[in-house]
Amino acid sequence: MSTAVLLPARPGLLDRLSAPKPLIALILIMWLPLVAFVMFRPQLGALADWILLPAIPALLLLYVLGVRAWRESWVAVIGLTLVCFWLLMAVSAPYLPLLDPNKPLAPFALPGTTRNDVTFWLGTDSRGRDMLSRTIWGCQRVIVWGVTATLVAYVVGTVFGLVAGYLGGWWDEGISFVSNVLLSFPVMVLFILILNYLGQSGFNIVIAVTFASAPAIMRIVRGLAMDVRTRDYMYAAQTRGEHPLYIMLIELLPNVRGPLIVDACLRLGYTTVAITTLTFLGLGLQPPDPDWGLMIKEASTTALLFKFSYQLLIPALSVSSLILGFNLMADGLREMSLRD
Repeated sequence: MSTAVLLPARPGLLDRLSAPKPLIALILIMWLPLVAFVMFRPQLGALADWILLPAIPALLLLYVLGVRAWRESWVAVIGLTLVCFWLLMAVSAPYLPLLDPNKPLAPFALPGTTRNDVTFWLGTDSRGRDMLSRTIWGCQRVIVWGVTATLVAYVVGTVFGLVAGYLGGWWDEGISFVSNVLLSFPVMVLFILILNYLGQSGFNIVIAVTFASAPAIMRIVRGLAMDVRTRDYMYAAQTRGEHPLYIMLIELLPNVRGPLIVDACLRLGYTTVAITTLTFLGLGLQPPDPDWGLMIKEASTTALLFKFSYQLLIPALSVSSLILGFNLMADGLREMSLRD
């Protein structure tokens, strides 16, 4: 009598893409072209016309994988949907049938108005530029510089936090002292001081956000590291004679990533607010390219008339929806971590 041998089922495509390496590859395929397009567009030349094409399917796949992984929390899924919507607008902006965002066409055209056979679905601003085009193109700079600044701040804060929390001693005392000094400055004052000294540009915003955010991130990582370093598996790694760098990166960091991911989502919202505020004050991203903070600044006078309040409401609601997305993602991830 023969017995059937049951072979293990092969993982599906989505299961294979959910593995760490394919997931990181998808993120890089989506993110790096967008960064290059926003930061180095003039240097790209003809490459700029198609560099964002691979990012669109990569983003859609990431969204499907995210919904699949976070389906237990509808809050996280809603947040992911809002964030991915603006990311999709950012990577697909060059391929959408949009008007030139910097070209004056029909000043003060109300939403839905048609002039010269052109329909302005969200109206135009005081200079006659299409609000729909400026809103979609404007999300590129806010997202790229906001996420980049947050990532750099997290790298710096995490490195110093791991060193202070794991090594302790004078490392901890010195790093904590510098962090406390930086944290004693009001965040907006620190932004203004740095940008007034270095000048207004996206790269200088990254530096300013790093100085303002890295100390707080360092304190979070330090506290988590001080707790984890007393666990049995940490002692086992030390007994094996592992290098402290290996222990911090391989044994310690993966075991504190949960709270850090939640904090990163919240901090992305804070950074978006900071960049928009700095641009409104004239210290952030500079014209002529559209930016949500710049749109709010330009509409601050004309929007006093209720008839033209849409010029202020559209960029303000755009900023709010992106920040809401980050916050809902953080709440959903925290909710799922508590269940586990």
